[in-house]
Amino acid sequence: MSAQVDAAAAAAVAKPGSPALSAPPSKAAKDTGIRLTDISLTYRHGSSTLQVLQGIDLDLKPDEFVCVLGPSGCGKSSLVNIIAGYLEPTEGTVRINGSIHTKPDPHVGVVFQHANLFPWLSIAGNVAFGLRMAGVPRKERKRIVAEYLALVGLEEAADLLPHQLSGGMKQRAALARTLAAEPSIVLMDEPFSALDALTRESMQLHLRSIWQRTRICIFFITHDVDEALLLGRRILVMQPGPGRIVQDFANPLFREQLDVPFDELRANKEFTALRRHLLALIAGSRTTND
Repeated sequence: MSAQVDAAAAAAVAKPGSPALSAPPSKAAKDTGIRLTDISLTYRHGSSTLQVLQGIDLDLKPDEFVCVLGPSGCGKSSLVNIIAGYLEPTEGTVRINGSIHTKPDPHVGVVFQHANLFPWLSIAGNVAFGLRMAGVPRKERKRIVAEYLALVGLEEAADLLPHQLSGGMKQRAALARTLAAEPSIVLMDEPFSALDALTRESMQLHLRSIWQRTRICIFFITHDVDEALLLGRRILVMQPGPGRIVQDFANPLFREQLDVPFDELRANKEFTALRRHLLALIAGSRTTND
């Protein structure tokens, strides 16, 4: 199924009192960004089959910030694992900057729900680990680690161990470790879901600030509609049975520079209308007149 917003969906959403959605940005150039073509995934066990994903076509520009919404079981995490190279699709291809991508590599960074830091290494040691494995010289490693710890605001925590950090600080350390490898895309699978509300909002603001400075492509999985509306330049909605993208649109609330508080964005009438629309889609139906 096409990821573009079809005419029928656009017409349905454009009814009085409903948010007006626009199509996502034009497709990435052929040799840049990330391109998924006809991705399907089917699990087979004996005579039984379960189709998890069907016909996913998706183009991500190098500077995208995409939030992916959908109910449990719609294949969001499977899609992340395919893009990461951890899982091979039954059908279709993934291309990064024009090259077919089939296994994990430094071009694709992943931040999971839990930070998964090495408990015996300092925060600086954790950020440096991948660089050391890649053979980056010690002096250059030190420079890169300092740069990315500063980017996530953890300069003063460099010598601490993971157990000495809060949950939000651990996630920032995990993000620094991922960014230090300078990937083309960062996949984030519900990275803030285990955090309390205040820490989560702080991390959301921090991530937006990092994106504004780096303009790296971020593919962000979330169950939280508010989070998607506050963070995503572009929003995808998936539905199960099998997993597919049912809507893909440019977020009209997105600001290239976040110059207003999140609370002000939430108070916007368009935010409320979009939130209602997305909740209805996740529930498996389209919005009607409010």
